[in-house]
This record gives sequence, C-alpha cells and structure tokens, in this order.
Amino acid sequence: MGHSCTHDFPPPRSREHPVSAVLAIVAIVLAILLITWARLAVHGTEDIEAALSEPPAEGDPVVVRVDAKTEEERVVDAAVTSNRFATGFSP
Repeated sequence: MGHSCTHDFPPPRSREHPVSAVLAIVAIVLAILLITWARLAVHGTEDIEAALSEPPAEGDPVVVRVDAKTEEERVVDAAVTSNRFATGFSP
C-alpha cells in the first residue's frame, strides 16, 4: 500500500503539433477581428460616440432597488438553495 504512488510512468505524448496550435491562435484572433468589424459595419459607431461624449449626470443619484422580492419569495429561495446543497445538486 505504501508503494502505490511511487511508480514511474512515462510522460504523456502530446499529439498536438505546434503549427496547429499557432494556427488555432491566429484563427481566434481573426474571429475576434471579424466580429468587431461586422459589428461596426452593421451598427456603426454613433452609439459608442454618444455614450463616450455624454456629459456626466447631475443632481441626485437614482437609487435602484436590487432586491425586489417579497419576504415569502426570499424564504422559498433560501429553502431551495439549502436543499440543493444538502442533496448535492447545485447548478
């Protein structure tokens, strides 16, 4: 039992060729550039320019309530969550 983890195993052989790894990286970069170009060609840059040139808001900040659930919904959510973790089923 004491020698079960002391065996020398050969190192795993990598079946991926370095050229295919470089081609995969180039393909990812080209896909990002193509998606960016398509977005600019279809939607333009007006919305981006408007968002960047918009003056900062003045006055009182708007308070947004993050938790709009009732007390009963919170209790049910807590019970469902605790049961999931208790049974080992977690998303």
